[in-house]
Amino acid sequence: MRRSTRSRRPSGNTRTKRLLAVGATLAVFGGVVAVTQISSAGDRRPNKQQTRPISAECVEPSPGATAPTARGATTTRTFQNGRWVTNHWGDGQQSVEECQETRSGNGGATPAGSFAVACPDVVSRLPQVPDRARAEVDRNLALLQTQITEADQRLAAEGNKGQAFIRNAILDPLASKRRATLDRITISIDRFGPRPRGLAGLAACQVQPVNNNNGGNNGGNNPNNGGNNGGGNNNGGNNGGGNNGLDVLANNCNNSQLQPHDGFQNGNRCISTAFGEVGSAANNPSLLITEFPQQINRNEGFALRVSTRNLVRDRFLPAGQGGYYLESSLLNGEGLTRGHFHTACRMLNNTNEAPAADPVPAFFVATEDGGGGSQPDSVVIQIPGLPESGTAQCAVWAGDGSHRIPMSERANQTPAFDAVRIQVN
Repeated sequence: MRRSTRSRRPSGNTRTKRLLAVGATLAVFGGVVAVTQISSAGDRRPNKQQTRPISAECVEPSPGATAPTARGATTTRTFQNGRWVTNHWGDGQQSVEECQETRSGNGGATPAGSFAVACPDVVSRLPQVPDRARAEVDRNLALLQTQITEADQRLAAEGNKGQAFIRNAILDPLASKRRATLDRITISIDRFGPRPRGLAGLAACQVQPVNNNNGGNNGGNNPNNGGNNGGGNNNGGNNGGGNNGLDVLANNCNNSQLQPHDGFQNGNRCISTAFGEVGSAANNPSLLITEFPQQINRNEGFALRVSTRNLVRDRFLPAGQGGYYLESSLLNGEGLTRGHFHTACRMLNNTNEAPAADPVPAFFVATEDGGGGSQPDSVVIQIPGLPESGTAQCAVWAGDGSHRIPMSERANQTPAFDAVRIQVN
């Protein structure tokens, strides 16, 4: 299978969105529309739910990265293909204090009616960047990100002054800055390669509503989500007692000597959550990395373009907040898996043997955007750089709402994952 190996530069769109409710003054502003909430799986959960004290559900986050360009933020957003793409760094990890605030309803969620500055994606519109232009292009792409961050901060502080103020004091100056920066990018690439076309048309930005988790209602305040983690009577029970004539060692946690799994990322547990729903073969998720660089320098930003099919990217329970393996797999009305996908890059000590499984990767995010369906589409993932030289393995895999690779109708179907190797100089 042929895949483009064009080197992509990091988008200026990756950033932390500082949010606030700007009120009705934005209702008629520049095509801003309300986001229709996507129905969650909550209506499909059992009525009976176990509850646990908040303190029992909040633990220190496991080792993992936060967004390096966003001052330690655990969630960043970009605006691609007309919708917000949300990246969860560390799979939704929070400190104990943040977790307790979220579960008590005092923090963590994006307020209804929140808005942020949304600018067109630049990285996806760039041609292959010549080596001699990389440094200048990277510098200006980083500047685009800084400009958006500053505009967001201004919106957060003064967005309640009305649409005229937002246009004249925030968006118009931002467009002027972006236009000058995009011109510099065009000139830099044009010196050593094909001239980019249409970058000037990416200068104008909008204010768009930000709906927390794209309407996925990701279970932040549902301690168990129907997982019945006390053990027993899950995973199909005894399947009628027959086991299809096979020597089945176990199909539930009734006789396990391990502690029940509680939704957090801890090993040596027995998971009693039912597997859930599996679609037909033609509707099972598929995934491919379609664009990636073959070589990069240390700490040089780059991008992966990920195409998915039959994956509705609207369901994410933060693993760092107790949503790991907690919810059964669910299909939407078209029989497609609801979930998200993960991206991770790790350094390989050598390429002659399987690496150790436990080290934390150099980069990891979980991505949802409310998009995806039976037809393939794509999302660009920005990696801010890898700190070590050597061979990096960057992998992407689909997950259901609770992070399991989606099930398939048949055993001989390739799971929804892909991986590439990139040389870091």
